[in-house]
Amino acid sequence: MNALLDTWNTPFGLPPFAEIENDQFGPAFEAALAEARANIAAIANCGAVPTFANTIEAMELGEDLLDRVASVFFNLAGAHTNDALQDLQRELSPKLAAFYSETMMNAALFARVKALFDVRETLGLNAEQLRVLELYYRMFVRAGAQLEGPARDRLAEIMQELARLGTSFSQNVLADEKDWFLPLRPEDLEGLPGYLVAAAASAAAERGQEGHVITLSRSLIVPFLQTCPDRGLREKAFKAWISRGENGGETDNREIVARTLALREERAKLLGYPSFSAFKLEPEMAKTPAAVRDLLMAVWGPARAQAEADAAKLEDRLHADGINGDLEPWDWRYYSAARQREEHDLDEAEVKPYFELNAMIDAVFDVAHRLFGLSFEPVDVPLYHPDARAWEVKKGARHMGLFIGDYFARSSKRSGAWCSSFRSQKKLGGDVRPIVLNVCNFAKAPEGEPNLLTFDDARTLFHEFGHALHNLLSDVTYAFVSGTSVARDFVELPSQLYEHWLEVPEILKTHARHSETGEPMPQNLLDRLIAASNYDQGFATVEYVASALVDLDFHSGPAPADAMARQAEILAGLGMPRAIVMRHATPHFQHVFSGDGYSSGYYSYMWSEVMDADAFAAFKETGDAFDAGMAERLERHIYSAGGGRDAGELYMAFRGRMPGVDALLEQRGLKPVAA
Repeated sequence: MNALLDTWNTPFGLPPFAEIENDQFGPAFEAALAEARANIAAIANCGAVPTFANTIEAMELGEDLLDRVASVFFNLAGAHTNDALQDLQRELSPKLAAFYSETMMNAALFARVKALFDVRETLGLNAEQLRVLELYYRMFVRAGAQLEGPARDRLAEIMQELARLGTSFSQNVLADEKDWFLPLRPEDLEGLPGYLVAAAASAAAERGQEGHVITLSRSLIVPFLQTCPDRGLREKAFKAWISRGENGGETDNREIVARTLALREERAKLLGYPSFSAFKLEPEMAKTPAAVRDLLMAVWGPARAQAEADAAKLEDRLHADGINGDLEPWDWRYYSAARQREEHDLDEAEVKPYFELNAMIDAVFDVAHRLFGLSFEPVDVPLYHPDARAWEVKKGARHMGLFIGDYFARSSKRSGAWCSSFRSQKKLGGDVRPIVLNVCNFAKAPEGEPNLLTFDDARTLFHEFGHALHNLLSDVTYAFVSGTSVARDFVELPSQLYEHWLEVPEILKTHARHSETGEPMPQNLLDRLIAASNYDQGFATVEYVASALVDLDFHSGPAPADAMARQAEILAGLGMPRAIVMRHATPHFQHVFSGDGYSSGYYSYMWSEVMDADAFAAFKETGDAFDAGMAERLERHIYSAGGGRDAGELYMAFRGRMPGVDALLEQRGLKPVAA
């Protein structure tokens, strides 16, 4: 018996987590791969004339079992892993890459796809079918279907090695995060806010330690850097945080990065592109590396100017504390927080009690109800970890899907926050509704105490739920274009746009209530919070854009033999402020090196932000953040449309025009720099 292969007679079709054992995954993958290979062979060798049904739709259904097993495995590998799963992940990654390559390079299969593509306008397809056919053809070509002989074999080898490297990269970062913690003595707790002391106690307990520890979870280390008065402790914590993947030994990622960049360059050239960046960006909205650079540099100048001006003010504060010398990266957040308290009369310790996790979950649900008519009913179902919880999502009486939230940091979970699915929406083969997962890494309070979020944590909650809505509202026929299956520089639009509703006064007044008294946030505090929403945007924009430009440069020319030396050259050429570092230094830049997803694509958050600033302006122009007509357009053209049409067409259908960078600069409170 293998729970992964049996029929799942479970509520909502959830994986039977309680019955799944680690040792079932290997046999399940073998069986699923064998079934998928047999289905692909049957399609490729079908004697009938190619049709959309016997080729494209058959492929859509041909890997159902493999998709089901893989969704369980990779969700667990990210959110609740263990040594056995990590060992299997290292073994599986090249196997799955090999299967993908053999499928994409199956000459008979590609011949059928190409035959359909060549006469696509005569097939009587609807708009979504035509789009799916075009995307399938493009996928095959970009995966090397037109290569022959040694080039074809070499590309398959490259893809398998890249899969191995990406898995090792992410596991190395997780190992560094898991192994490091900073014990705090009783005297080290002085000056730290109560919520952080409580979270540090919880982190110690989770790691089997006495007292209090700071880990490399962003929800712990950022408030520690903001509030710890001991400069030496701040420096120690900060250096550990930025050196993940760069500590020597078995978990050092620098050689993996160099090899990955070289293989990506070789891959692109085998496929006829001058650089990996040119290859990767071709199907995106941006299209070219030059277009990406233009956007990033248009923002870099104003952001750097603001950051330099802010750095001078923070350095004055450092000197006023009797510390000579330069402002260092481990000083920035501490003195910036002090400046924010003074200039905006705003203290995180005053704000956090109004952002209790359950109240903020209610807030994201409330916004979805007001905009899209969705309701969320808690359901008691077996999940993969006690911290995870689930809600059935409905629109009126219609079941829209299941939403799972997994919110707390733990050593078995990789860092960051993300959205994924155990099942995607589709109509082919039946009306299948999605099972969507949000994973975050918020600091967990001790038992019985409220779990308080920072304002940035609350923004993350809204962001990831925006992705979840993109999946839950999806209304397409084919899983290939379902939900978030869109251009990489468009996929962040629904998530970043959703963040805006966190700051709508009506939402804050309703849900931002004190965790102990239940009182709503005072108007004065609400006003100060909103007034400070653009505080320190020079810093935030510089650390992000620097990362995006390094990613772009790595992939736009010859692969550097020494990525760290090249990173330093790029930052020096930009005039990177010395007290700011990249948001993600290369050895732990998981967006770019844990897989192919955001490689040469980290810019996409900013590309999407140009649109999200303009899209929310459409609501503001109506005078109502929940305008029903605008919400209906947003659902129809953005949240439910998936990738059934070109991303630019979808945005034009919603807004009637494409936006410029000015809306983004205004949103971030940055002033254009005169030429």
